[in-house]
Amino acid sequence: MATNFIQPGDTLTIPAPFDVLSGGIVIAGNIVGIAQGDALAGADLDVKTSGVWTLSKVGADDIELGAPLYWDDSAELVTITATDNTRLGTAAEAAGASVGSVAVKLIQL
Repeated sequence: MATNFIQPGDTLTIPAPFDVLSGGIVIAGNIVGIAQGDALAGADLDVKTSGVWTLSKVGADDIELGAPLYWDDSAELVTITATDNTRLGTAAEAAGASVGSVAVKLIQL
């Protein structure tokens, strides 16, 4: 039996890269996830790095099921625009332009 296994990795405890509220997007290098509690910058924070999450999106985006999704840090919204944004996951549902949120399956780069 292997003895070097540490953990499943679907929740990581990392220093909060900034002040964050529970349910907020956290991006630290290539780690993307959802904050599992409130934390001030530098404090230990549990970040869920897997699963499907309902997240607010850019209102004008018409998202198809399976589309690659990105995090627009300046707008603090999910978007289909890759330019200058961080890959977040894949659309787990379609979400038209009139819808304010989308189900996102998180991915790790």
